[in-house]
Amino acid sequence: MTTYKILGLMSGTSLDGLDLAYCTIWQEGHTWQFGIKKTKSVSYSKEIQTRLKNSIELSAEELLKLNNSYGTWLGEQCDLFINDNGLEVDYIASHGHTTHHRPENGFTYQVGSGQHLANASKQKVICDFRTNDVALGGQGAPLVPIGDRLFFNKYDFCLNLGGISNISFEHNGKRIAYDIGLANMILNHITRKNDLDYDAGGNLAKNGKINIEMLEQLNALEFYKLPFPKSIGYEWFVEKVVPIVESTEDLMENLLCTGIHHVCEQVAIQVKANKKKTANTLFVTGGGALNDFLIETLQEKLGNSTKVVVPSKQLIEFKEALVFALMGVLRIEKKTNVLSSVTGAQRDSSSGVLFLPS
Repeated sequence: MTTYKILGLMSGTSLDGLDLAYCTIWQEGHTWQFGIKKTKSVSYSKEIQTRLKNSIELSAEELLKLNNSYGTWLGEQCDLFINDNGLEVDYIASHGHTTHHRPENGFTYQVGSGQHLANASKQKVICDFRTNDVALGGQGAPLVPIGDRLFFNKYDFCLNLGGISNISFEHNGKRIAYDIGLANMILNHITRKNDLDYDAGGNLAKNGKINIEMLEQLNALEFYKLPFPKSIGYEWFVEKVVPIVESTEDLMENLLCTGIHHVCEQVAIQVKANKKKTANTLFVTGGGALNDFLIETLQEKLGNSTKVVVPSKQLIEFKEALVFALMGVLRIEKKTNVLSSVTGAQRDSSSGVLFLPS
């Protein structure tokens, strides 16, 4: 039995920072097991946050420069983390940071050059997990459902509330997953306009009132009517959501309250449409799981038939980094790590590109 020592990296659409999770991953019989041994979150400086946020506007030359410099920065963060904790690492598995996601046009792009990362960290690196699936006609997203299936299959639904909300569940022997829509992306946009990084615990939103007109506009977004597989990126948010928020004149508390009700209504619609029995469990991770008001509102909208399960803070914050560590292991083992039932690709694949330090 091989036990892999993997450092998983994740940077999400909420632009909070970089998550590092040092994990041990092994297989007992047909069951995959994990241990999260050490973790760290590195908040982005205003400069990095701004560069990543505005990366969609960059020229090809500037985007490639960002890809390389960000890859070096990732490697430096890994090197610090490994040395500070005296870790022995087999591989680094890195998601990178998505700057462009247009699967309908045949491309997705994550900055964080694997070669620069490998050189700066002095470790073997596996990254670029999405491109192969898009080349196979898939959405290249979501990818976390492979972890839901192999690590968290005792729950009926797995919900991730990062910048975007996505859900996964088993249906007729296949894992189904897709982006539901908004989560922290809209909430953080509202708070950052007011010089706050985020609404801790949802306390501001809890004191707000729903803006009915804004809620109706958000609920009417065309994406919610599309069939799955489907996924969205920052471009969609800028194009479709920001104009609604910007044109709504109201208190920050009311905007946040409206945003949370919108997020929870859309999640509840999907859970209710896909549940198969009277008593269900919904396993919630991602930064939104730390928003107490959001979780209370979600439970309220789901009713008694679905129990919202919120795990430990460590798992909430580092589940995605853990899953990319798993994806790295599966790539090493040449086993499926991207599910076509989730992405709509022609077939399952073992995706990811290996880079060796030099």
